[in-house]
Amino acid sequence: MTVWLTRIVPDMHHPQARRDTTGDALGQGLHRRLMTLFPTDAGPDPRARFGVLFRAEDTPTGLHILLQSVHEPDLTALPDGYGTSRARPLDTLLNALRPGLTIRHRCIANAVRKPGATTRDLYNLPAVVPLHGPAANSWWERQAEAAGLKPLSTDSHPLDAAGGRHGPRNSPSRKKVRHARTRFDGTAAVIDADLLRAKITEGIGRGKAYGCGLLTIAPARTPQ
Repeated sequence: MTVWLTRIVPDMHHPQARRDTTGDALGQGLHRRLMTLFPTDAGPDPRARFGVLFRAEDTPTGLHILLQSVHEPDLTALPDGYGTSRARPLDTLLNALRPGLTIRHRCIANAVRKPGATTRDLYNLPAVVPLHGPAANSWWERQAEAAGLKPLSTDSHPLDAAGGRHGPRNSPSRKKVRHARTRFDGTAAVIDADLLRAKITEGIGRGKAYGCGLLTIAPARTPQ
């Protein structure tokens, strides 16, 4: 199975690119756009079928969209003038993973906890509580260990929430959904390469249809 990583640099002068990456559209709206790059006959959960994970991140040259999938996306399906795009397979990187290798990683994730009913009632908490600071770092370190990694350093930055609406399209009963987002950067040592490859393909945590969960890695530079 080949895993594909695609970088899309949207042209913010293009009305559809601007609409897809502004406000709440940065979550569910962008997801809808990216799913148009894959076959439509994929069953009830095409995102899972094609292993689609994505994130939007600010760079010194503007907004970039990273899209990962286990099916090569059809980039010709993007509207004319939407921006530049390039897909490449990750086979070489993933096949090179081995225990003891030190990597750099980045993941924008929905770091939350779900307190029990008693705790919610006692402290008047919502059903899902976003985590910040040391609590978010601890959450990430648990996720990294579950992905076959030994965390060496962790740095987290809260981001604006991604949003959308849940329920049948065009239904008046659709509920507004907000997914807290935190960007995690750091280094880790590979403990279980097979587990890491599986977690990279599967994604980390909740909110995958809202731009959360894509874990990208690169070998750490060796000090000179």
